Amino acid sequence: MALVITPCASDEDLEAWRQVRIAVVPYERAQSVEEMRAHAGPDRLMVLAREDGVVVGSGLADRSETSGGGSVVPRVLPEHRRRGVGTALLDRLVAHVAGLGVPTLRAGADDEGSLAFAQRFGFEEVNREVEQTFRIDAPIAVAPAPDGIEVVTAQERPGLWEAAYDGLGLEALADFAVDTPLDVTPERWATSWLADPMFLALHDGEVVGCAGLGRDPDQPTRAENGLTAVRRAWRGRGLAVHLKQRALAWAADHGIHEVYTWTQDGNAAMRALNTRLGYATTRVGIQLARPLPPGEPPFTGALAQS
Repeated sequence: MALVITPCASDEDLEAWRQVRIAVVPYERAQSVEEMRAHAGPDRLMVLAREDGVVVGSGLADRSETSGGGSVVPRVLPEHRRRGVGTALLDRLVAHVAGLGVPTLRAGADDEGSLAFAQRFGFEEVNREVEQTFRIDAPIAVAPAPDGIEVVTAQERPGLWEAAYDGLGLEALADFAVDTPLDVTPERWATSWLADPMFLALHDGEVVGCAGLGRDPDQPTRAENGLTAVRRAWRGRGLAVHLKQRALAWAADHGIHEVYTWTQDGNAAMRALNTRLGYATTRVGIQLARPLPPGEPPFTGALAQS
């Protein structure tokens, strides 16, 4: 069968891309077509793999928010694996990232099969993330906010989230327990990092904390926690507990039965907070990386035929 890999051009292509993601990663929220359109840019490539016109896989390549890297995400539908589709997708994605002039490739794995596939091509583990899940079966009690704190949503107060980048944003990004610093532009902060709703804690008009939710349009009773962060000077006062409980209470009030969150394995404080609130650990994701020397061709030859 002839394998053809083409960029996503239409809304129909993007919806097909979404369906591959949902099939391969059913436990995570998939962006809507509108969200994918909003996050499009010259460095991002989204592709579909088809065999005789039938979609068998998808891929994503972009600059990574980890400094100096590029990310590749090949996905193949389970019934079409071990026929070279994943390698062909990886070839196409790596060629795109190589054109961005970045020195490092990054990828992720959350099962033995995807980990073994990545290791075949020289990827090595650099970080782990832990998924924790909160199941809602009763009203959520919310602890009081610290004195002097007002809580609003970013949706109620346009401009606050963008203004928070230079304070809360830069502190939170610097404190991520990752192998290399995150490189998030103000523009990416304003769009990709904003949840809906996003609860903001204000002190004298300044954003000192946040916690939010991303609803799953494909599974309306599930949601993912957005960024939970508190400025360093306000940590240890119960603000993170209050904000996260506000988000969970909102979820309970809107028919959501399950909220999940991903936290870096090295962020013991946030994982402990989640456990204290009643989250249970449900899975582990592995972050991988490998060098991409200048001028290195994509994975071709013997590897590409395996």
